[in-house]
Amino acid sequence: MAEKITDLLVRGMKSPAAGNRIVYDSEVRGFGVRITAAGARAFVLNYRVDGAERRLTIGAYPDWSVAAAREQAKALKREVDRGSDPLARRKEDRAAPTVGDLWRRYEAEHLPRKAPRAQADDRAMFRALILPALGRTKVRDVTADDVDALHRDIGRTRPVRANRVLEVLRKAFALAIRWGWRTDNPCHGFHRNPEERRQRYLRPEEIERLKAALERHPDRTAANAIRLLLLTGARRGEVLGATWSMFDLKAGVWTKPSAHTKQRREHRVPLSVPAIELLRSMAPPVPSGLLFPNRKGGARSDLGRHWAAICKNAALVDARRHDLRHTYASILVSAGGSLPLIGAPLGHTQAQTTARYAHLMDSALRAATEAVALALNTLPYQPKRND
Repeated sequence: MAEKITDLLVRGMKSPAAGNRIVYDSEVRGFGVRITAAGARAFVLNYRVDGAERRLTIGAYPDWSVAAAREQAKALKREVDRGSDPLARRKEDRAAPTVGDLWRRYEAEHLPRKAPRAQADDRAMFRALILPALGRTKVRDVTADDVDALHRDIGRTRPVRANRVLEVLRKAFALAIRWGWRTDNPCHGFHRNPEERRQRYLRPEEIERLKAALERHPDRTAANAIRLLLLTGARRGEVLGATWSMFDLKAGVWTKPSAHTKQRREHRVPLSVPAIELLRSMAPPVPSGLLFPNRKGGARSDLGRHWAAICKNAALVDARRHDLRHTYASILVSAGGSLPLIGAPLGHTQAQTTARYAHLMDSALRAATEAVALALNTLPYQPKRND
């Protein structure tokens, strides 16, 4: 028989020998309190949807008081009257994907499409920064405020890294929309942290010191890899992952397969005479495999330690490996190359990417204007006539 559930009744309930038993409330139909053989007490609600009976656990006693549980039962019954199924919704909520689930699908389906270095970078951002903050949050529950807080927190010490995190998270949520996990992207509409592009190029005297330090460096393989970076303007990953099959030394061409380029498209680059001579000096009797293998036969993953030692010996201050690529571009500019001509060997697919080197063209333009001035000065002077 039903009876009014009170705190006194709940506290005085006797545990069954096995299983559980339920005492139902006389005021709210379907509302009851359940006690197990172990003595655990919890409030429940029985209701019917489409002719089927459901039982939903409201919460444990004494975490939930009798009064609070009864009010919750009334609210749930109103939802049922409106055609909702609270138990089904709860199960759906529990099954809803989290940001951790989003990462696992992103890693399985999207990450393989990116270059190896980009894959490693995305993994590092998710594992070290995104998942600790949002990993357990449901994808549909992530708000713009959550993303803003993450961006702001990382940006206090690493503003550029915070921008990269925002970019990868925006892509992940764009995929979540495609997969039907939510309908909007919480990463839109944010202000990026200011970024100042490096304008570091090696001056002629620095290049000479670098060449001398490379000659002295004990690891010839590492030194040659850095030489090839300087002679081709290629990215580090392209050089370290290069195989002999990509090179036609007779024609003087390096053909980079799409899998080895940032743009994921084949890139054909003419080689200079010094670059060809360098490659010929390195070529084994039967060229095959990697240009720069590590001791285990795989590709070298980094040159950081060697670059640091070479910079120290060459007295290069604040020089990074990627500055060799900038230096290559600056030399092309000083030789009078146009922006499209500069972008071609660098593998740029968009003009605005190469436009960062436009300011370096001042010297070439100045020389051209001086040539015009010189030509004008050689013209005979024509005095102005007064009519």
